[in-house]
Amino acid sequence: MKELGNKILQLGKFYPIYGGVEKVEFELMLGLSEKNIRCDMLCAALEGKSKKYVFNDYSELLTCHSWIKAAATMISPVMVFTLRRRKNDYDVIHIHHPDPMACLALYLSGYKGKVVLHWHSDILKQKFLFRFYKPLQDWILKRADMIVGTSPIYLKESKYLKSVQHKTICVPIGVDPIIPEKDKVSVIREKYKGKKIVFSLGRLVAYKGFKYLVEAANYLNDSFVILIGGTGPLKDELENQIKINSLENKVELVGRISDDMLPSYYGACDVFCLSSIMKTEAFGIVQIEAMSCGKPIVATNIPQSGVPFVNAHGESGLNVEPSNAEDLARAIMDITKDPDTYSHYSSGARNRYRELFTKEKMIESSINLYNNL
Repeated sequence: MKELGNKILQLGKFYPIYGGVEKVEFELMLGLSEKNIRCDMLCAALEGKSKKYVFNDYSELLTCHSWIKAAATMISPVMVFTLRRRKNDYDVIHIHHPDPMACLALYLSGYKGKVVLHWHSDILKQKFLFRFYKPLQDWILKRADMIVGTSPIYLKESKYLKSVQHKTICVPIGVDPIIPEKDKVSVIREKYKGKKIVFSLGRLVAYKGFKYLVEAANYLNDSFVILIGGTGPLKDELENQIKINSLENKVELVGRISDDMLPSYYGACDVFCLSSIMKTEAFGIVQIEAMSCGKPIVATNIPQSGVPFVNAHGESGLNVEPSNAEDLARAIMDITKDPDTYSHYSSGARNRYRELFTKEKMIESSINLYNNL
């Protein structure tokens, strides 16, 4: 592949990594720089003062001091001044949406070069505030030379992208394979000895649909245990649901799982379940992390979301209708009903990961995109 001569800036969100969007731009920065392509990242700081992190000779991450977090956006005027000062250092700015602060910084920077807009998700929650942001969103959609979507479904179905289909391209998110440690997997398996482990991971918030996954335990026999990793505002509500339904032996909220232990939970589980119920779940990176370990997926057919694209129904797992606990349970039982069926979905999950969702494929596609600009 021809070496890219351009200098790239990944723009948006915050650091340290907290969710899928910032994970993608961080991995793009590292992946491109590891191929000796200059790629930096500029974002807000979750806390503390502005700081520079240097990862290798071809990348640096600049975090900008933030005043406050409001409406899921870090307010960081420093980003505006930093980008105005650094804009001429880059041939391509790759901005990640949704992030009103990053969009405002780009608008005020006076940057004249090429712009790639990475459309991770529509803005769905902040409907009132979106009225004020929409003119800026319209500007970035027009300003962008190319718009990247993470799934063909989301690109096609987003109402905001209808008029710009001619400059859209699908680049699925890719991750390095998860490598579980055998001894740690054994510890988890021993703790739940004789059980089929259903693992799920995410913030304990409404759109993740965890209440339906907890309810699904009512339809599973005692050979199953559901482990839910993560923290969030619905922790007490979910614990109460577990207690009221006497599911203490079938569902466990394991809390925040350390980076050191997370691969082992993927390795120990039999099935990974993504129970999300809203389009806010636009892709579900956790699915491809589990698939890299050969774990079958039970996910949901969220309308206009890329989730069912990631998990190919009948191949890497099964997709069911959102908000349906009984269907979640039935899919879990169908996948694990016998060794041959399980082997089919397990190999299908691993193969789909290798075909579409490796970090290397994401980096290669991005390089081709930049070259085409």
